Amino acid sequence: MNQRKTRSFCFLLLSLVGFVLLSLSHPEFSSAQHSRRSSITVGGLERTYHLYLPASYEPSKSLPVVFLFHGGGGTGEGMEKLTLEGFNRIADREGFIVLYPDGIEKHWNDGRGLQVYRAHRENIDDVGFLSALIDHLIRTFNIDTTRIYAAGISNGGQFSQRLACELSDRIAAIGVVAIQLPQHLPFSCALKKPVSVLMMPGTEDPLVPWEGGEIGFRKGRKFGRVLSVSESIKFWTTKNQCPSSPQITSEPDRDPKDGTRVRREIYGPCNQETEVLLYTIEGGGHTWPGGDQYLPVWVIGRTSRDIDANEAIWEFFKRHTRR
Repeated sequence: MNQRKTRSFCFLLLSLVGFVLLSLSHPEFSSAQHSRRSSITVGGLERTYHLYLPASYEPSKSLPVVFLFHGGGGTGEGMEKLTLEGFNRIADREGFIVLYPDGIEKHWNDGRGLQVYRAHRENIDDVGFLSALIDHLIRTFNIDTTRIYAAGISNGGQFSQRLACELSDRIAAIGVVAIQLPQHLPFSCALKKPVSVLMMPGTEDPLVPWEGGEIGFRKGRKFGRVLSVSESIKFWTTKNQCPSSPQITSEPDRDPKDGTRVRREIYGPCNQETEVLLYTIEGGGHTWPGGDQYLPVWVIGRTSRDIDANEAIWEFFKRHTRR
């Protein structure tokens, strides 16, 4: 295969990743009665999102809020399906509101400055959108403003880190899956308050190199750069004034056939009782652990069955309240 054909093939695969994130479906989904699709206008743009209210919602009780951000090429609905509606089930059990927002033309402006996507090219104010959406929720529902959380995969994980930097006075904790810290972010990140951070990268991610570097398939088009996992953790532990040595444990090998193992490293307590938590998915790919294997292993790598990202992220979130 010549170089031009190789580039075209890799770009097609990357586009397919986004398409599948958009169109995932699952026969067991049955929570439509608690879901609604809505929109608000911010900066002259109609911004859409999918909202899930737990079955036990009562206006008299303030509830936490979890934002879940899709990867590049996806949608809020696709993110809901990628996670196999795990957060919806947890919301019913634990009592919190879930929102799955949509990026402009299926991408989030995480600050990379790429010209290929409108969100970056036009410098769409996605941080302003999320801030306005929080204000809208405060007016519409009874939410606990000290317990607002954000998590995402890939582009959504990078955007979650941008939110931690720019909305640290509103966000208590973030979860970052299948991505590290964008190379540019350390130069612009100015936390007003410490924010707890969970990261969950895969060592065999074919799109995002564990040791840092260019995002994209090895011989395909590139989509910005990330720091290494160790550099990303070092950044967040420094920002949050954490102990330098983590507590390290291994998760049980719940599925010996999935080709992964999970190592847990926790740094804390940090400033204002925050934490930084790293789940290393050994053998894991560009996937949501415990979620859908949305493309073949040879394209995106393995999905770990040794840990459920939905449960792990929520257990992390519920330990943290913005002070």
